[in-house]
Amino acid sequence: MKAAYFMRHGGPEVMQYGDVADPVAGPGEIVVDAYAASVNGADWKVRAGTYARIASFPYIPGRDFSGVVAALGAGVSDLKVGEAVFGVCDVGQEGAYAEKVAIKAAIVARKPDALAHEACAALALAGLTALISIEDTLQLKSGETILIQGGAGGVAGIAIQIAKHIGARVISTTSTANLDYVRGLGADRVIDYLTEDFTRAVSNCDCAFDTVGGDVATRSFAVLRPGGRAAFIASGGKAPPAPRADVTSLRPQVGRDRAHLDRLAQLATSGAVRIPQMKLFPLSEPAEAHRISEGRHLRGKLVFKIR
Repeated sequence: MKAAYFMRHGGPEVMQYGDVADPVAGPGEIVVDAYAASVNGADWKVRAGTYARIASFPYIPGRDFSGVVAALGAGVSDLKVGEAVFGVCDVGQEGAYAEKVAIKAAIVARKPDALAHEACAALALAGLTALISIEDTLQLKSGETILIQGGAGGVAGIAIQIAKHIGARVISTTSTANLDYVRGLGADRVIDYLTEDFTRAVSNCDCAFDTVGGDVATRSFAVLRPGGRAAFIASGGKAPPAPRADVTSLRPQVGRDRAHLDRLAQLATSGAVRIPQMKLFPLSEPAEAHRISEGRHLRGKLVFKIR
């Protein structure tokens, strides 16, 4: 099969495209003929060696995809060859930048007929992260106020829509160029971080959700009311320590399961969540996709159109 991969850590230029061995379905697994896969912020960090160093090459990155079941491993009876599915590779597993993906059958979901493969790939990990962060981790409630940092990004953009669907008041930050885009996602108030300090503009929030990291993450505690809670997905494997004793700092644990993917599909097909704006690439151009992702000024999602 064809895949995008790297043979050593480094910049975007180390990404290659070529032939690698086909995966085989083990017990409880399926092989999916991938039609689309998305690019996530973690992908370039894996390539650069920012996370744990890779010991075996070639290494195929990529965590979420959409495609059609091509083969069933032993014990799989709830899916059929030819069914359209989408999903996110298990924790610790990658390999979605490829024409074929082997994955546990229990953690994929059936693709809704109304959504294209590219849309489901864009929705999968970003939507799973947003859903678990907003509903399961922060347990956001109707009537509460939440600040969502980096509203133009894939995860934050979906989080805005989920928060509005719950009935919360949503404040978000973004750059000047993306103000209208984030307003269009449903944010009640949008702060241009290039011209306005969010810590001066916002206070007494029930929740904060940070997708940016760094100084933005640590400053987010300042907007919380006493008893407020904040969730962080761009500050490493652990939530940053809270500088105040009267707030809670949380790191969402983004597991993989069919139930959450089914809920995402329902939210998307009902219109409660719109698919992020997408920029499509052929799988043969992984370096360019990584350059854009690493620039961290992306609106929506980058998606490989594989078939």
